[in-house]
Amino acid sequence: ADRLALLKELESRFEGYGASVRAVMRQAERVLKNIHGPVSSLLEVAPELGTAIETALGGAMQHIVVSDEEDAKAAIAFLKQGSIGRATFLPMTSIRGSRLQERGLEQRRGFIGIASDLVRCRPQYEEIVNNLLGCTVVVENIDDAVELARAFRYRFRVVTRDGQVVNAGGSMTGGA
Repeated sequence: ADRLALLKELESRFEGYGASVRAVMRQAERVLKNIHGPVSSLLEVAPELGTAIETALGGAMQHIVVSDEEDAKAAIAFLKQGSIGRATFLPMTSIRGSRLQERGLEQRRGFIGIASDLVRCRPQYEEIVNNLLGCTVVVENIDDAVELARAFRYRFRVVTRDGQVVNAGGSMTGGA
């Protein structure tokens, strides 16, 4: 009965995830080793910044953090063997992150922070967080985003609190 309750709880925890992510997480209890979980399950974000961080992460929210390349290979083999679908794995041994070092960012109008600084995670996941969020700036609104992106020659992505984006290179993504 305890095992059933555990499985049901695990199932519900990964409800919003794609089938391949759910399948890997189910197997993480039994067969697959060193599966830490989807990125989104490893981060804490203040509610008022949830939309911005969710937008900044995009599909990477469902990438699965694993200890090393061997763990990723085993999980990929499992997905392939069962024709379950695809997933992206982030081995902690190989993923390296960087953080924007641009001068004067903090002084810009509407600046909230570099996305990687706006989430909390366990220290072991910092490289992964910097890899995914270290080169994204979060600002208050689209006017601030355009102004900041232009000032820094569109070298990095800028996301607004409500999830609009000025991408590196200058393209814009938004709507409701």
